Amino acid sequence: MEFEYGNEILRTIILLAFFVVINLIIKNITRRFAKVSHLSEARTNLISKYIDIIIFILVSVGAIAIWSVKSEDIFNFVGATLTVIGVAFFAQWSILSNITSGIIMFFTFPFRIGHMIRIHDKDFPVEGQIEDIKTFHTILRTRDGEIVTYPNSLLLQKGVSIVPQKDEDSGV
Repeated sequence: MEFEYGNEILRTIILLAFFVVINLIIKNITRRFAKVSHLSEARTNLISKYIDIIIFILVSVGAIAIWSVKSEDIFNFVGATLTVIGVAFFAQWSILSNITSGIIMFFTFPFRIGHMIRIHDKDFPVEGQIEDIKTFHTILRTRDGEIVTYPNSLLLQKGVSIVPQKDEDSGV
């Protein structure tokens, strides 16, 4: 007697093994990039979580294709889910833009934790040392010791310059 779903199970196992290997390779490349670029471990772990989410979505799509789920059922589920998510993101669209900005800053941001920066904003200019770069915002400490959280999406939109830090011994 032949097992009814043997091919689907085998294909699913191969799919999972393939994506586990791809996930490990991508994470290894990301960690090497972070090490060479001297990025913090916390930021590297955050990007690894994003990679896990993307891999999970791809595995789910592959499993749906392997198991031949009816397209009407998929479209109904995805349509209902996207409607709920769309309403939530429309109400808080800046959340998504801040997360995306955080990912872009991880790979291309020319400033690092510890740099003193000046944000050129005509309404609210900010100058401070970068203490941490989170998912949604960057934490700055001004020369007066004030803590400022600045949204990542605005940080990418505004002009930012590195301020040379004064050497207390030489007075420069």
